[in-house]
Amino acid sequence: MTTTVITRIGELVTNDPEREGLLGLVHDAAVVLDGATVAWVGPAADAPAADAQVDAGGRAVIPGFVDSHSHLVFAGDRSAEFEARMTGQPYTAGGIRTTVARTRAASDDQLTSHVARLVAEMRAQGTTTLEIKSGYGLSVHDEARSLAVARQFTEETTFLGAHVVPADTSPEDYVELVTGPMLEAAAPHARWIDVFCEDGAFDVDQARAVLAAGADSGLRGRLHANQLTYGGGVRLACELGLVAVDHCTFLSDADVAALSESGTIATLLPGVEFSTRQPYPDARGLIDAGVRVALASDCNPGSCFTSSMALCIALAVREMRMSPAEALHAATATGAAALDRDDVGVLAPGKAADLVLLEAPSYVHLAYRPGVPLVAGVWQGGRPGLG
Repeated sequence: MTTTVITRIGELVTNDPEREGLLGLVHDAAVVLDGATVAWVGPAADAPAADAQVDAGGRAVIPGFVDSHSHLVFAGDRSAEFEARMTGQPYTAGGIRTTVARTRAASDDQLTSHVARLVAEMRAQGTTTLEIKSGYGLSVHDEARSLAVARQFTEETTFLGAHVVPADTSPEDYVELVTGPMLEAAAPHARWIDVFCEDGAFDVDQARAVLAAGADSGLRGRLHANQLTYGGGVRLACELGLVAVDHCTFLSDADVAALSESGTIATLLPGVEFSTRQPYPDARGLIDAGVRVALASDCNPGSCFTSSMALCIALAVREMRMSPAEALHAATATGAAALDRDDVGVLAPGKAADLVLLEAPSYVHLAYRPGVPLVAGVWQGGRPGLG
């Protein structure tokens, strides 16, 4: 197995809890990669010999971003909807049905090609682990094939048949379909099951039924909740012990207390608020209450068509009062925890060799220089990409 040492790292973010501080920073550092894993981390002066060497030239290195919430399997474009929203029309979940029609009409090859382009776009911006949901098929055939497409790119695939209720059926009949034939067809291609628990989508009882059926089929539960208004979705996630609940834009004191007590991670998606002009979640209040916070892109064609985790970090720092360190940790280590993963989002011996070389001396530049392409190199599974 070929080993590679990346040396002369000015600032290395490890996220290693065995090291001091939230980010486990090491200055004047080196990392040794042995195939797909990290073999050694420490001061550059102490680095062991390796077969190949990369000179970081004083730049910063961080773990690859872990994007735990995305909707990449779709066809069509909703830029007209975005333009209308930016000129005064409020966001609703109805636009999802527009994407459903176009996704159903696309071929498998078209969907696969589109996902491949978006995944490549994400990797070029430093994302090395991602989750992909279905949810734009809403039929037995189209949900299963969406997940089959997604599984070509990640093991973190999520069955989101319960995205919205199609116009040609009742909520009761559709939940029966989702928990029956659709789940049976989708489960072989999925690790997770998700529900959009929201006004205009699925209520708490319906979400509970879908998640229970998924658990019976061996799928772990996830939940979209409290994006558009206050509701019971966040507390349902906490009651069920879900690893994470996503959006969390409108939270009551009871919601925050439930998150703190349960340990369920609040995955915040600030790109959505940027793209819809909704209020941003109160990340500062959540963190101060002892809630674990992750950041993800929610890349989708309607409410948030960005694949940039760096943008999400900048928004979290500027608009949600997270520190640069908290935001980076949320986009890496806590994002990994939201996928129940401990092998990514951390640079330590035995962990995945997924890391990003920044064209900057410090991770702080991710928020300090928003919109600037700072990724100089990416290693995924020890394989170099950019740079």
